Amino acid sequence: MMKMVAHILVVVLFSITSSLVYAYDPSPLQDICVADLNSKVLVNGFICKAVEEVTANDFFLSGFDKPSNTMNKVGFNVTNALVNQIPGLNTLGVSLVRLDFAPYGENPPHTHPRATEILTVLEGKLYVGFVLSNQNNNTLISKVLNKGDVFVFPIGLIHFQANIGHTPAVAIAALSSQNPGVITIANSVFGSKPPISDDILAKAFQVDKKVIDYLQAQFWVNA
Repeated sequence: MMKMVAHILVVVLFSITSSLVYAYDPSPLQDICVADLNSKVLVNGFICKAVEEVTANDFFLSGFDKPSNTMNKVGFNVTNALVNQIPGLNTLGVSLVRLDFAPYGENPPHTHPRATEILTVLEGKLYVGFVLSNQNNNTLISKVLNKGDVFVFPIGLIHFQANIGHTPAVAIAALSSQNPGVITIANSVFGSKPPISDDILAKAFQVDKKVIDYLQAQFWVNA
């Protein structure tokens, strides 16, 4: 009986650790697998371009020194260096983004379903944080960052960054996936197409349906 229990525990532990391992991009099986962005075939990523067709430009991107346009409602914009911009990232499990903030702009609460993020501030002062899951009482972990400071956002957790200064701010962030994905919470909840029932959202947020209708209207105005 004890041997059977021990065997079950080993199987369960193996299943848990295996699922954690496969939460990240799979390890490459060859030197390079430059993404063929024109192929309609997807194999949990992009199919490889023939090696003889590979050039240095497949591993190159310029323009990260240039700020992006932050003239929008949240005062924020992102410049991506993901697999779609650098095909050579395919199967390598890393990517990079540049984050530009207008004075008092913010990168609203969001999550990357496939990546941990590590961020460093190049200019300005940012207030950043992430929220632990329900099992940890939705605890907020937050900090004010100055130029040169580094902060990590664990995989899958809701997080944000906000410029708390009166001058523009810039940060660079690396992510542990070639295609980390992003789910902006407000856009997903209030701007889904078709919209989530206001009855469901009213109960979830414990507010009147009129509040939900107003919030949904903010995200549908330009739909």
